[in-house]
Amino acid sequence: MRFVSPVLLVLAAAVPFAGLFWSFLKARREKALTRLTLNVPATPFAGVQTACLLAGLVLVLFAAARPQWGQTLEKHVARSRNVVVAIDVSRSMLAADVRPNRLERAKADVADLIDSLAGDRCALVAFRRTGVAICPLTTDRAYLRSALESLTPDSAPRGETSLGSAINACLDALPAAADDHNAIILISDGGDLRGEALDAAARAKKRGIPIFTVGIGDPRHGATIPAASGTGVQQFDGKPVIVKLEEAALQAVSAASGGRYVPLATAGTAETTLGAIYRKFLRQVAAKEQNEEESHLAERYLIFLVPGLALLIAGAALSKGRFARQGRK
Repeated sequence: MRFVSPVLLVLAAAVPFAGLFWSFLKARREKALTRLTLNVPATPFAGVQTACLLAGLVLVLFAAARPQWGQTLEKHVARSRNVVVAIDVSRSMLAADVRPNRLERAKADVADLIDSLAGDRCALVAFRRTGVAICPLTTDRAYLRSALESLTPDSAPRGETSLGSAINACLDALPAAADDHNAIILISDGGDLRGEALDAAARAKKRGIPIFTVGIGDPRHGATIPAASGTGVQQFDGKPVIVKLEEAALQAVSAASGGRYVPLATAGTAETTLGAIYRKFLRQVAAKEQNEEESHLAERYLIFLVPGLALLIAGAALSKGRFARQGRK
């Protein structure tokens, strides 16, 4: 047993002592009146009335403390989707053709998407050479944001960027029993250097899971990327490496899976944020009804409140004024 407001138990425990003190004062008053030879009429049921009032007050205070014990189950029906967001964390995502760079822009937009989930479950995958699950499916937005903020190029193994490995990691994170309620968002600059993406997209299509690919970066001019040493820009054969948004691979993946390709503008607008994309496209994915049960301690205050009120009413009915009025009739 536990009490929501245990401080009220102190008041309940004080009631009997207050009753004894009141009875003592009453007895002393009646004794004093007797010494003065005053005729003090007897009050019928005085002891019963006092007992009813004190017991009723104790029970009401006990009920006000809200005693709880035993388990009760509440069923909730929720409609939800499962969405896995895969974020490219390769070094090309450090290009600054979007501000502050592609990776940070992607993280900011995923944060916007998290705010748009409205009860849907989301998971995070980081990928370079292989895909790595960073956060499992959850509705905990704080947990998702914490995992998102920790993403860096070191969140996935180094190597040639593989969209196919990222898709496979996303498929592993999604329950097969709810494929008609599943979707994947893949955010990348399109640099697929291993050529496994279409096979993975075909597997997603077979499971009925659409892949919404999101291209980030400048497809025309591109940009340089910081050197691994942390100073200057990365070079090859003495020339700066320029990386562009390669849309062809992302478009092919979305088409092969029955999804959609959406390029993020280099300057963010309300229409090109991931939250807007989610609300516009992913809401087309069917929602699944889920029966959820929540267990908590049962409220038991009525067990004490009802008899407590009854005793207080009985005590009021036995008041001296009531019997005095009846005697005058």
